[in-house]
Amino acid sequence: MGSAVYRFDDFTLDEGERRLRRGDTPVELNNRYFDALALLVREDGRLVSKDRFLDEVWNGVPVTDEALTQCVRMLRRQLGDDAARPRFIETVPKHGYRFIARVETSARRPVPLSDAGPLPRLPVLAAAGIVGGGIAGLFGGLFYGFAASGAPLGPGTGATSVLLVLLAITSLVAVLGAAGVSLGIAAAGTLSRPFDRWTIAGGAAGGLIVGAVVKLVGRDAFELLFGRSPGDFTGAAEGLVLGAAVGIGTWLAMREETPVRRAILMAGALGAAAGLSIALLGGRMMGGSLAQLARSFPDSRLRLDQIGALFGEADFGPVSQAVLAGLEGALFAGCVVGAMAVAEHKLHAHWASRVDRQPHPLPAEG
Repeated sequence: MGSAVYRFDDFTLDEGERRLRRGDTPVELNNRYFDALALLVREDGRLVSKDRFLDEVWNGVPVTDEALTQCVRMLRRQLGDDAARPRFIETVPKHGYRFIARVETSARRPVPLSDAGPLPRLPVLAAAGIVGGGIAGLFGGLFYGFAASGAPLGPGTGATSVLLVLLAITSLVAVLGAAGVSLGIAAAGTLSRPFDRWTIAGGAAGGLIVGAVVKLVGRDAFELLFGRSPGDFTGAAEGLVLGAAVGIGTWLAMREETPVRRAILMAGALGAAAGLSIALLGGRMMGGSLAQLARSFPDSRLRLDQIGALFGEADFGPVSQAVLAGLEGALFAGCVVGAMAVAEHKLHAHWASRVDRQPHPLPAEG
């Protein structure tokens, strides 16, 4: 794939960045359809046969004519074209297609995002992940706070105190976890090819380290203040699994610049699977850790019985723990990956706009 930039009508097709924009608005195309449009635009009025589409777009994979027809139909829809009165893609019956709009071509020296230097990019992505983790912690704290208070907020009831304490705890844990995971992911992305499979290792390592530190400090704090530990709660193993899930979600979301909404859904599904796996294997997410804390200190006002009642359990039992672990994982992974995806897209747009302001015309052929 080249690095030329093609402009036609009010569209810009950037091969190097694999982007199609209408004005300043991105136009969504999957990889196959982008390659098909790039092939048509590169040929600039010359016939592109069905065989060339199959060889260069589908790479020789056997497909029916309907697949190509559907591809061209989608391209026309995204371009606002009409097969009966084409402005962009003309059908040559039984032979193929040609691109008939006037195309202006410019070339540019690709400026990869890493040219910004690893340090500027590292804190931007890490900060975005931390913000995403904070958002997840805030929602989680609100849920557990209202569930644990057992009554509407009001003066003198203690519900406000319970809510604020749980908001602080869940937000702090989520921010620390997100900091470790996002720093690991960002470091992996800057030390190697951005967002390759090392992203998974970076997320897992960051989650493991932060989980181990939080668990160690938490146990020591309880021993120091209360003379005993509340038992087993979220730690290194849970951080490792959830961090790996976030790393996979980031890798899948970033490798082809997936739209943010789809990135959040993919990461959420992976996080849900990770959280459920943790619970089924005997680990604890935030809900399980809070329930363990409540059992260890029965005089506290922390109660999660109402959540268990939703699943027909007398208290916060295994079913409640598994379901809530899946939801926690989905919320954490979706928020962290979504925030990092937004930051990454903005960074790409920033550097792409800098390059687009300095086009270099291609030499004439022939």
